[in-house]
Amino acid sequence: MKILEIENLNLGFNCENGFKQALWDVSFVLNKGEMLALVGESGCGKTISAMSILQLLPKNAKITSGIITYENQNILELKTKDLRHIRGAKIALIPQDPMTSLNPLYTVGNQLLEVIKIHQNLKGEEAFKKAVEAFEMVQIPSPRERLKAYPHEFSGGMKQRAIIAMALACNAEILIADEPTTALDVTIQAQIMDLIGKIKIERQTAILLITHDLALVREHADRIAVMYAGRIVENAPANEFFEHTNHPYSIALLNSIPSTKGKFLETITGQPPSIQQTINGCKFHPRCKNCMEICTKKIPPNYIIGENHFSACFLNK
Repeated sequence: MKILEIENLNLGFNCENGFKQALWDVSFVLNKGEMLALVGESGCGKTISAMSILQLLPKNAKITSGIITYENQNILELKTKDLRHIRGAKIALIPQDPMTSLNPLYTVGNQLLEVIKIHQNLKGEEAFKKAVEAFEMVQIPSPRERLKAYPHEFSGGMKQRAIIAMALACNAEILIADEPTTALDVTIQAQIMDLIGKIKIERQTAILLITHDLALVREHADRIAVMYAGRIVENAPANEFFEHTNHPYSIALLNSIPSTKGKFLETITGQPPSIQQTINGCKFHPRCKNCMEICTKKIPPNYIIGENHFSACFLNK
């Protein structure tokens, strides 16, 4: 069941030397109870695409066209007061850095209770009970005592659990998890991803996972959208993606994953272009081993190569 849809989203930034486009016709669907992984290198547009959903954009950012549909309404047309009813309550964000996401001057409990009061309209003992339940759901031990603690008394993993608890306390239907395991050690990473997976299954919560870690995606995602230079270049169900990876960029990303099988570790030469650079044709062609003349002149369309699987590459022509 479709819960969120982005259609042909175009966005750019007003820079000193004029308007520079950063997103090009970004489109994807998020279904209830599924995890969609938006993957790609840093600077490819993953986070800004997700922040467009919540309208949490820099002042110099401007959406020039597109539709973001949630509950049969275009989020981009909502007034600020109406957006507040969606942010946190219906669509919640797990930010990239758990270390700086909590206010160090207030207890974690106070911050969680504030969210509950705003979005659930609960007060006093009812709000406190809800906070305890939220901590229990994310498996924070001794929840009543931990609610009295300050952020500096929490480990990185515990902070991330507290942030997830804030989303759960509001019964959010969609979780945007922006690199949720950044700065956490491998063991804690696994615990956090298992927790997010459990939430997806038990609550049928839709998860938009933003990451560059394809090894993480292989274990947890239901569908994968690969992003490069502000465009989605491949989109497929997870099993189909890993069995029939198509786009040269997707293949290059997979080949750069460390393996225990003694496989030669490949690298992708160069780096994603900045929004200041002008590249004609396919934006990946300067780094692509399969580059053809047409790639330098035209932008490839989306070719359907399997069920619910498309790839924007002229090799499929």
